[in-house]
Amino acid sequence: MTENRPSLDDPDYARFAWARYRRTMKWMMVPSIGAALAALIWMHLYGGGLTIAVALATAFGVGLTVLMAAALMGLVFLSSGSGHDDDVDAQSQASLRQPRKRN
Repeated sequence: MTENRPSLDDPDYARFAWARYRRTMKWMMVPSIGAALAALIWMHLYGGGLTIAVALATAFGVGLTVLMAAALMGLVFLSSGSGHDDDVDAQSQASLRQPRKRN
């Protein structure tokens, strides 16, 4: 039984999948900036005075951490949704079934 599932080898589907990933990343900028602002507000209210260095380090650290988490999770969904994970799993299962050559 063969499945007709999308693959990133198909140029049209690849264009669609990567456009969806970029759109998701653009939307994830909003919570990333929101998390950075929330961290700055929290530090200002409960942490005392903020120097410009501490404020920049906090904003970039929190914002980029949230954005990196979104990017990696998006790549996981892209890989899973495109059938790439199944292809890799099938290849690894096939290689495990083959006997190993001894030198």
